[in-house]
Amino acid sequence: MSVKDFRDLHHGRAPEDPLVLPGPWDAAGARVFAAAGFPALATPRAGVAASLGYEDGQAPADEMFAAVARIVRAVDVPVSADVEAGYGLPAREFVARVLETGAVGINLEDSGPDKVLVDPRRHADRPAEIRAEAGDALFVNARVDTFPRGVSDPGAAAIERARLYVAAGADCVYPIDAPADALPRLRREITGPINAVGRPGTPDVPTLGRLGATRVTFGPGLLLHTLDALRAWSTRLRG
Repeated sequence: MSVKDFRDLHHGRAPEDPLVLPGPWDAAGARVFAAAGFPALATPRAGVAASLGYEDGQAPADEMFAAVARIVRAVDVPVSADVEAGYGLPAREFVARVLETGAVGINLEDSGPDKVLVDPRRHADRPAEIRAEAGDALFVNARVDTFPRGVSDPGAAAIERARLYVAAGADCVYPIDAPADALPRLRREITGPINAVGRPGTPDVPTLGRLGATRVTFGPGLLLHTLDALRAWSTRLRG
């Protein structure tokens, strides 16, 4: 499947049928998800970092790009990659590095390394530059970090940011950690696909879709679930 096929997966969906994108942290996991029939995958930043032995946000760019490339090579479905805020690389170099991995899409967050929100108008230049360099060769999922950053009205701030990013060329917006009850408002006010996160305690996937999500990803949640299973097995093996 091409980037066009991946982009098409985000459109024309029934409300109760959002696109589900599991998050493989390595090639073996990617093969499991692809064999299960998922049409595309989306790597989780924190999950890949953990698989490489780093804390979330601490994996060097070279190692992250190499890990994404291994995942892409392992499967025959499109892979989108969470690449933080672009590692400070100029747009041309960043786009070239992503395309070298074979990924068809990216997550691009609007917090800096210090976890502080970047000015939205200044940040909108980033997806615009990436779109100018990549053309239609990359699907840009613009992450909106207002909910975890404690702003006074995270929904209104998310809508403002999302509109700027869509106007700058983003294909989808990702108001990370938006509670389920915020999704209908976001859906009414934002044009284009919306990415919601599925976690323990959130509604099931069809309900997230009916509330307004176009696609559902899981961050490092699937890795954490796997690690819980490994801990249980380790306990049994130790007797």
